[in-house]
Amino acid sequence: MDRHVAASDEGGIEREYRKRRETPMGRRLGLLIPLAVLGLRGLPHSGLPLLLAGCALGAALLATARTALLLRRGRTLTGPDGISVRRALTGRTWAWADVYDIRVETVPDDRDHVRKQLTYLYDTRGRRFLLPQLDDWQLDDPPAEVARLRTAVARYRGTAWTPRPKTEALIRRRAAHRKAWTWAFFGAAFTLIGVFLLLAVLTATSDHSPGFTTLLWVPLGVFVLIAALYHWRWESLAPPERPSAPGAGREGPRPEA
Repeated sequence: MDRHVAASDEGGIEREYRKRRETPMGRRLGLLIPLAVLGLRGLPHSGLPLLLAGCALGAALLATARTALLLRRGRTLTGPDGISVRRALTGRTWAWADVYDIRVETVPDDRDHVRKQLTYLYDTRGRRFLLPQLDDWQLDDPPAEVARLRTAVARYRGTAWTPRPKTEALIRRRAAHRKAWTWAFFGAAFTLIGVFLLLAVLTATSDHSPGFTTLLWVPLGVFVLIAALYHWRWESLAPPERPSAPGAGREGPRPEA
């Protein structure tokens, strides 16, 4: 068992997955760079309204503080009564009867991320929740650890680790909607960059350029349009159906319940 996993007995169910390795310096600097840019150029000299610039800087500060606190405080705990997670400021507990599956999933475009594998809890309603510190940065082999955990949990669950078609359908639908929001965000972000460039050109070449507030509605409209389109056609974004039982395949061997 990995050194960062505390257990009451070898192979037991009482475990605590906590931080073992420090966050790479590059990622720490990556959290500070946006703040530096906003602090130096996001205030009155940027041409943005002071209130809007202040709100952007405040939001960036809160997001950075939350991420740093989550990296320090976040952990996952398991016991006979269920599984608990501690986040930056909050926590949550699930009884084992409410847990549909625990899955290790590969991060898309993993070459750009420190963590290549993340572990998620799926409840019986198909909702997905990240389990802090159960990743390949803190664990030597996340799929193997999750397989051992599922084996230890089996005797505490009211049902076996078997696939349920209705829950799998909910998982696929929710995954498609998450991807729809992601595409909508990126579409709005690229549109916002174009709006800034257009505003800069109009400001330099015209005496009556439109205000930033007016142009802000364009990326918002793009966000709503893309989100509505993909939510309507969510099937095109849904991941393929899982051909085997929960937890099988790339996530590791399926333990016997």
